[in-house]
Amino acid sequence: MTFAIARVQPDAVEAFYAETEREALKAFYGFSVVWHEQTHDIVAYESPSNQRILGAARIRIAASLAHVEHLIVRANARRIGIGKALLNDASDLANYYNCHKMSVLVPHRSGAQTFFEACGYRVEAVLPQHTFKLDMAVLRKFLL
Repeated sequence: MTFAIARVQPDAVEAFYAETEREALKAFYGFSVVWHEQTHDIVAYESPSNQRILGAARIRIAASLAHVEHLIVRANARRIGIGKALLNDASDLANYYNCHKMSVLVPHRSGAQTFFEACGYRVEAVLPQHTFKLDMAVLRKFLL
């Protein structure tokens, strides 16, 4: 068998992933996996009538795990509970989908880590020089 290696745009490989992913996950984990990956966005508006976004969170749910991909609050709206409220709503959503934990990746020993720890997250691992050559903390919060 001969083959060639090429770099392509994401849409060029979507059909391949759709065709082969279930078998690949079964081989990888050693059992059948029902994946059902989904992404949810949650926002905090200034008010019901003024829908200027003050903060937003994006979580990805797959295989009964939730991951915080983004949690951003406008600089002038921080320290009033918006971030914590977004995380609480994200936790409720993850519970609805029977997730047993939520995780997030933040710079180790940073203000972000302090914030997430205050919200009930704990360090699961530290990845040395992981992103931008910074140590990154993998934090998790058990939900069930």
